[in-house]
Amino acid sequence: MSNASLSPAPKAGVPIWQKAIFNVLKHGGTKQIAYVPDAGHSHVIECAIADPDIEDVVLTTEEEGVAVVSGAWLGGQRAVLLMQSSGVGNCVNMFSLLQAADFPFFTIVTMRGEYAEFNPWQGPMGKATQGALELMGIHVLRVSDPDQAEEIVSAGFYAAFEAGEKVAVLLGQNLIGRKKWERN
Repeated sequence: MSNASLSPAPKAGVPIWQKAIFNVLKHGGTKQIAYVPDAGHSHVIECAIADPDIEDVVLTTEEEGVAVVSGAWLGGQRAVLLMQSSGVGNCVNMFSLLQAADFPFFTIVTMRGEYAEFNPWQGPMGKATQGALELMGIHVLRVSDPDQAEEIVSAGFYAAFEAGEKVAVLLGQNLIGRKKWERN
């Protein structure tokens, strides 16, 4: 199988690091990707939707994703949870499932409340995201440089699924770029 068959045809303007993240998940045997729609994860979401070997699972709230990826593991599949930093706050109670049952866990979190944030509601959870994850026993890695995205996501993915760790990779808001409030 060639690498070209791993993801849909490249879209113009999609950064290489976003393509690399999907390829890490695909090469790693991910069978389910659970998410609440988020612009920062749009490329991975679109690739998951287009890939017949990956089930895309749209969530109504992020804590459902903890149960989805845990259930996938019990069913013999690797699953990844995509969420925004504000969603981490929704998951804190559910993270206890990961500790009690000792499931491996892998999530990729797009950060808000950092670089050029326009929405004051995003600030508090953005500042607390890493600490909340660490308090719940989840190892945190951070990507701030696009050239490191593939390596850091790959390292976290394999720590989760080969070593049984609980890992979150935070994608810095500067990586995603400025979000702007658009008025119609």
